[in-house]
Amino acid sequence: MTAPATSRAGGPGGSSSRASSPAPRGVSGAATSQAGAALAALATVRDPELDEPITSLGFVTSCTVSADGDARVRLRLPTYFCAPNFAFLMVADAYDAVSGVPGVRGTEVVLEDHFASDAINGGVAAQAGFAASFDGEAVSELHGLRADFLRKAVMAGTDQVCRPLLAAGASRASLLAMTLGDVPASGALDRLRQRRAELGLPAGPGAPLLIDPATGERIREEAAPLHLRRARSTRISIEANSSICRGMLRHRYETSGLGEEEQ
Repeated sequence: MTAPATSRAGGPGGSSSRASSPAPRGVSGAATSQAGAALAALATVRDPELDEPITSLGFVTSCTVSADGDARVRLRLPTYFCAPNFAFLMVADAYDAVSGVPGVRGTEVVLEDHFASDAINGGVAAQAGFAASFDGEAVSELHGLRADFLRKAVMAGTDQVCRPLLAAGASRASLLAMTLGDVPASGALDRLRQRRAELGLPAGPGAPLLIDPATGERIREEAAPLHLRRARSTRISIEANSSICRGMLRHRYETSGLGEEEQ
């Protein structure tokens, strides 16, 4: 039996990496309802590896809120053996996001069809943290893992911002001299700035465009070619993994998730 992640107060996930995403498609008619607000909150929860909202990925099976304010969420993943640390982060972040919706007084999050469902759901419900939820198997919490994936998101975002600039004729030297404020406004730029801010890296208009995601220092001229190649390969890897996960999810389940986006 799958144990639910449920509690009346607080949030088990600690500091979470959640995107500032708009409400997913299909909730416009319920935008003012608690259920619609809860689903919109789930759209701020990201898969840590893929850096995409769990709603658009199709990971949300159901999301309801009773008249008394009791929220119930069901999540699913592409395979039975998806990494438990990634799964724990998503369940904990989903719990935190829905618990923060005005009017929600209790939250239950259940990850279904996963080999570690009971440990994850029970640990999130008890606000026990990852290490205690997998006692004897895990030795630490997941803050470092979250930061590692955010740094990869920064690298991928750097490529998404720089590629159009290079295609428009910008030189590598000009990229090195540019600040974020010099870059034309775009969704990719907003996303890059947000990921950098989540890591505590320079994200204001005067911050260099090319920085080391581990230190925040400006990339030196001799390091720029490798940095840009790494950014491109990181972006390609994340996009490939996203495509694979979407394909496996479609093969595993016949129904679309709430807010799922077609690719």
